[in-house]
Amino acid sequence: MFKTLADIMHHDKRFTFGFTVMLILLAGAILSAFSPYDPKVWNVVPRDQPPSAQYILGTTSTGQDVFWQATWAIRNSLLMGLIAMISSRVVAVVVGLVAGYRGGALDRILMTLTDSFVILPLLPILILVASILKQSLSVMNLGILLGVFGWAWDARVIRSQVLSLREREFTYTAILSGMSTPKIIFQEYLPFIFPLITATAMNNMLWAIGMEVTLAVLGLVSLEVATLGTMIHWAVNSQSILLGMWWWILTPVVILIFVFVALYMLSLSINEFLDPRIRVQRITEMKG
Repeated sequence: MFKTLADIMHHDKRFTFGFTVMLILLAGAILSAFSPYDPKVWNVVPRDQPPSAQYILGTTSTGQDVFWQATWAIRNSLLMGLIAMISSRVVAVVVGLVAGYRGGALDRILMTLTDSFVILPLLPILILVASILKQSLSVMNLGILLGVFGWAWDARVIRSQVLSLREREFTYTAILSGMSTPKIIFQEYLPFIFPLITATAMNNMLWAIGMEVTLAVLGLVSLEVATLGTMIHWAVNSQSILLGMWWWILTPVVILIFVFVALYMLSLSINEFLDPRIRVQRITEMKG
């Protein structure tokens, strides 16, 4: 019988694939610290060179090494997604827990606010905001902006779970024993909703990176910052496909595909492992 998280994850091919891909991407992000080129400077290498021993992934029409540019892009995109994920998780967890447990007028107020964000057409609003704040949209600012708009649906999901937990016997026992509200929420409820938080965190990071790519392709973020989105923007604007420079456009696209698939696989695997119902079913099957 599996006894540790490491054992179970080792036997889950989805987790193995996702974790391995993310480790490789993180290694690439760390490698950016050793880049011989400033990612914001053009014409540091010969232009339009195909992949070779000297330039592993070729060079661009702007005179940049695609390999080193990709390491910076991976670092900035993952950092932006992480910032968006953390900031949105904080809001979603607090709103979902408080609204679900306290109920009453506070619940109605918080859910009215949440529903307002849920029904908002996010892409047009983000396009409008990004067009106004374009020059100030650094990696951190963009991550926070996406976090502000990325919490509402997950807060409602967490609230529904808390509403179910509030009616269980252990909640009444905790209240009668004199346990304070913060202790009930964070000691009793948090372990139950942790699978939701983890799974939605991966999905939110996926959404944030995808949204950054969309805004970057439209030219609505700071194009001087190397991200996977801005790499695609410059490749498309420079007509890399028509010019036969497949390595320029293919590099960020392939990396994005691996990022999306890896995060999705991690989300499925972690959610399944942490879900108490699935764990009980797995243990029962093992005993049988």
